[in-house]
Amino acid sequence: MRKVVVVTGASSGVGLALCKRLLEEDDELHVCLACRNVGKAEAVRAALLAAHPAAEVSVVQVDVSNLQSVIRAARELKQRFQRLDYVYLNAGIMPNPQLNIKALFSGLFSRKVIHMFSTAEGLLTQEDKVTADGLQEVFETNVFGHFILIQELEALLCHSDSPSRLIWTSSRNARKSNFHLEDIQHSRGQEPYSSSKYAIDLLSVALNRNFNPRGLYSSVVCPGTMVTSMTCGILPPCVWTVLLPIIWLLRFFANAFTVTPHNGTEALVWLFHQKPESLNPLTKYLSATTGFGSNYVTTQKMDLDEDTAEKFYQNLLELEKRIRDTIQKTNHQS
Repeated sequence: MRKVVVVTGASSGVGLALCKRLLEEDDELHVCLACRNVGKAEAVRAALLAAHPAAEVSVVQVDVSNLQSVIRAARELKQRFQRLDYVYLNAGIMPNPQLNIKALFSGLFSRKVIHMFSTAEGLLTQEDKVTADGLQEVFETNVFGHFILIQELEALLCHSDSPSRLIWTSSRNARKSNFHLEDIQHSRGQEPYSSSKYAIDLLSVALNRNFNPRGLYSSVVCPGTMVTSMTCGILPPCVWTVLLPIIWLLRFFANAFTVTPHNGTEALVWLFHQKPESLNPLTKYLSATTGFGSNYVTTQKMDLDEDTAEKFYQNLLELEKRIRDTIQKTNHQS
């Protein structure tokens, strides 16, 4: 039986590069492209099948910033498949990023210049908004929509005979200082992207604690600093053209500058081959690239504690219940 891999956000960037690399590793996979834009996903599907005719590639429409869409997609996946072997929770947004020019120039002349460029720590703020579900958009897209997808797909993911895997696209930008249990959606802050990535790290730890006995394992990855449609929103393309030679030079001093989505998927592909029981749930797996362009995987202990992770998980369950109750009432009224 073919192994089934679901990838959210598979039509561009890291998600697209991941699908290509997974099929290069094993062209007998069934890869399901879980995307918001069906037209783009179908074009990707055609290209993947042209390159790997022995593979199976399908499309499911899902907008993880819309819970009704998530529930519909999960229902469709349950109709198609008996189990899912891997779910790459990759879709994410960084809306309206604003560069802190003062912090940039201050960092350029400090000892932390390489760390600053590797993590974007203190450099970026974002303008968030509220979705139709009444949630902060970054939180819902990057965290909660995926959480609901997992909850809906539990029957396909939990099998005692062989484990299933959740692999999250997190970030080196996930910072404890930007996350607060009293404001899990970061509605009162200016760095919702960093907060959401830290929330992903917490959730992964809690999922392992609650689901490992049932055969479901979770891991988090940082793909590194890349030039993608997301990062191009930070600076104009002409500026990136100027910066790229500097970034290539910095790779001799720091391994986080993977630059391309292909390089950024290194840890995601590496995890595909690992036995989940052998992995440390408190470790983040980082894609890395040397100054000469060789890719490898390194690790980082996550800056969190399991009690906070469990409290966050319980907060998500409570939020899920409130949202489902609201949806049910709305459906009854209509």
